Amino acid sequence: MLARAQPVDGYRVQDTDRFVAHGHRGVFDKEMLGVRESIVRMGGLAADAIDNAVAALARQDIDAAAAVVLGDEAINSAQTELTSMIVTIIATQSPVAGDLRFILSLAHVAYELERIGDHAAGVAKQVAKLGSAPGVAGRAGLDRMGELASSTLHGILLALIELDAEEARRVALQDDEIDRLYHAYFERSLDRMRVEPSWVDAGAHLLFAAKDLERIGDRVTNIAEEVVFLATGEIEDLNP
Repeated sequence: MLARAQPVDGYRVQDTDRFVAHGHRGVFDKEMLGVRESIVRMGGLAADAIDNAVAALARQDIDAAAAVVLGDEAINSAQTELTSMIVTIIATQSPVAGDLRFILSLAHVAYELERIGDHAAGVAKQVAKLGSAPGVAGRAGLDRMGELASSTLHGILLALIELDAEEARRVALQDDEIDRLYHAYFERSLDRMRVEPSWVDAGAHLLFAAKDLERIGDRVTNIAEEVVFLATGEIEDLNP
């Protein structure tokens, strides 16, 4: 039996065996433990990125936004390292059936986390373009989208660690609210642009940021589907 894992980047794996493909022991389990920990670290980086990007947008903090953009390289590097680990496991351990599906699902999760990092950087880039433009405050719908994008990402990371299918399904349901907020914000922004031409530039940048937040919700749903598969072996469409 492998020992319980220590906390990694703010997330604790309560039972190592629940997040490692069953079947082989020894070298395979040790290498899968490394993959598991890398996924958790990558998730922590992505969560920090979206939290910091949302905070930078709320404060129009250009320096904080620049740090998010710079930090995206660490997420990209984490995915590259994790992919290399997975390829090595497949090449040297020749996993089959359930073990192979488990590994490939984790590779897909890593891809989604990397894309979430890109969307967080996208939000931050719009902060830099907005600068200190007046009239940007008072965007309650956009701020709420950021809060939900952050909370769903944190929620799905915990569901992944616990391999909790029910929690994954619950988190995925919140994407509907993110979509609703996005469409409402889009319509309000267009209305304001029509009557306030001086706000068009700022409004366009905010709409790009809103779209990145909306896409984070979609990516979280994709991870939720992988969690359900890892936990149950069943493929479910959580965003019909």
